[in-house]
Amino acid sequence: MASGTALIYDEEMTTHKLLWNDPICDIEVPERLSSSYEQLKCYHLVERCVRVPAREGSEEEILLVHSPEHLEVAKSTQTMDEEELKRVSANYDAFFFHPSTYRCARLAVGASLQLVDSVMSGKVCNGMALVRPPGHHSQRSAANGFCLFNNVAIAAEYAKRKYGLQRILIVDWDVHHGQGTQYIFEEDPSVLYFSWHRYEHQKFWPSLKESDYDAVGLGRGKGSNINLPWNKVGMGNSDYLAAFFHVLLPMAFEFDPELVLVSSGYDSGIGDPEGQMNATPDVFAHLTHFLMQLANGKLCVILEGGYHLKSLSESVCMTVKTLLGDPVPQISGEMAPCLSAIESIQNVRAAHKPYWKCLMYEDTSFLQNLSTKSHLLEKANTNPSTEHESKITSKDEMVKVERFLELHMKNILFPVPPIKTAATIESKASAHLLPLSIRVVKEMDMNEVKALVSAFYADLVKEEETLLSLGSMLAVLDKILTKQVCTGIAESPTASVSVAVALRHSVRFGFQRRILMIHVCEKQQSEKTNSKHYISLNWKEGAEGNDFFSAVFGFILPVAYSYQANLTVIAVGPNKSLGINEISLLFGLLRGLAESRILAVIENTEINLMQSVAKALVGDPTPDFGVYAPPTQEKVHKIKILRDQLQQEWKMLQCSVKNGISGN
Repeated sequence: MASGTALIYDEEMTTHKLLWNDPICDIEVPERLSSSYEQLKCYHLVERCVRVPAREGSEEEILLVHSPEHLEVAKSTQTMDEEELKRVSANYDAFFFHPSTYRCARLAVGASLQLVDSVMSGKVCNGMALVRPPGHHSQRSAANGFCLFNNVAIAAEYAKRKYGLQRILIVDWDVHHGQGTQYIFEEDPSVLYFSWHRYEHQKFWPSLKESDYDAVGLGRGKGSNINLPWNKVGMGNSDYLAAFFHVLLPMAFEFDPELVLVSSGYDSGIGDPEGQMNATPDVFAHLTHFLMQLANGKLCVILEGGYHLKSLSESVCMTVKTLLGDPVPQISGEMAPCLSAIESIQNVRAAHKPYWKCLMYEDTSFLQNLSTKSHLLEKANTNPSTEHESKITSKDEMVKVERFLELHMKNILFPVPPIKTAATIESKASAHLLPLSIRVVKEMDMNEVKALVSAFYADLVKEEETLLSLGSMLAVLDKILTKQVCTGIAESPTASVSVAVALRHSVRFGFQRRILMIHVCEKQQSEKTNSKHYISLNWKEGAEGNDFFSAVFGFILPVAYSYQANLTVIAVGPNKSLGINEISLLFGLLRGLAESRILAVIENTEINLMQSVAKALVGDPTPDFGVYAPPTQEKVHKIKILRDQLQQEWKMLQCSVKNGISGN
């Protein structure tokens, strides 16, 4: 199995620079690349990556998506003087040429293709290419928005032709719409393109009607172009996560890509003068973590925008740390998407309902009277401003963000345990199922177990088999609570009893009121009705359709992220409702919570799950699910009822604004 993370960087790409005064283009500076690389070195991440050299993309590779005329114009700029360069640059919207631009752009293309080759050949599992100039605005015959050649689009077409791929997902989290990528693939059903972007009802650059939610693709490509427009600034972590839970992830798992490419622009992060958003660097760790669960982990992250150097460099580092398999930091901020974000999410789901099985039974409709429209009209009438003025962020604000990020990163970063996962071995049957990277720990002393358990459940002290299993489980749990490991796995004759003891012990340890407990079992263990802190999701054994994805993305993840636990405890068994692949994915997704602190308790009747769960806990890619089966109408309806019942308590459940329900 492939392992390792590729990092591609070539200092020569910093030679592309602006030679004259241009207030639109002056933010696209070489330091965007060099500061990101220096921050990676500061965190000792460069030495942990597999270094892959950049190369020049060939003319044939560039012509995979660009016209010969566009290529010839770019080539001709290599020998031009400044006045000639300025004249040619003026033919394009927000672009500048330097004598080295053509060479740098070819290196950016080649670096992107080197990354694809490294991942697809199995040399590495994933990786990141730090490139300039960026690419996602570049169109077949035109440079645009700082972009000369469309690096990600070329990479997708290259991967299709060289490796015979039939399904590629492109995720564009840059704050600008990658209209170049959309134009290239909007009729191609083999490429699913997702972009969120600052839009403000077409007032923000590139100010295109086709950047709105109703641009779903053309011809055979209908449904394969997903635009999520942000109609106000200030979007934060919860808005981005809600977009993943309620739009991207359900469609991505249905699409089942063979490769994931990220147009990784960090101008959607806090402090950026272009985006004016509030998302902190830690959210990019979570977004990356989710995408790592797709395509058997084949993930290529390729740099696009990002113009606040501190915000950019810290976000790059959070992305690379996650690619390397480090625990994901606790997400910061209140988990409640704003009203405008929910409105956009609802409209995207309504626009794509005809094309996606995961949405076929969702009760969703278009919203016309959006909350932000009147605000924009008022702003236009009272305070007209030029496009350039809207981009200005004062130096004081930039410095303030830098100071905030210095403190923020100190608060969210934590030492990574040398061993990720601990386990105890109770039987030879389970011993050979554990990956080699798992640390086997000695069970807790029996007298100590008796003393601990008798304080909670005196009757259990009399049952030797139960005490032995509790000793094993508590030994693993203590390693997690003391942060010697991130995750742990234990088997038990009665998973529910072990979990009850684990919860009591954790509370005594200090993890009060922030423990998330999930029990995957055959039937409801209690007659309690659903409430804020007790929720039952019932699957029928052998039910038609894939209710799992509907429940996980539409309910479990939103509730879990709303709650923000310090520890996650997952018990499995007795289980007849979920398959091995579903359980593995559930563990993989939930590793994004609680700084990846998870205790897995597997009932010994489910010993066949040990290997798959253990692999998920150490970060191995999720197994392929095969042909997608849509959810049943009954389950979708039940989840909607639960969502309506609980979304005022757990606000990440919100994906529509019906009945007056809204976020901030």
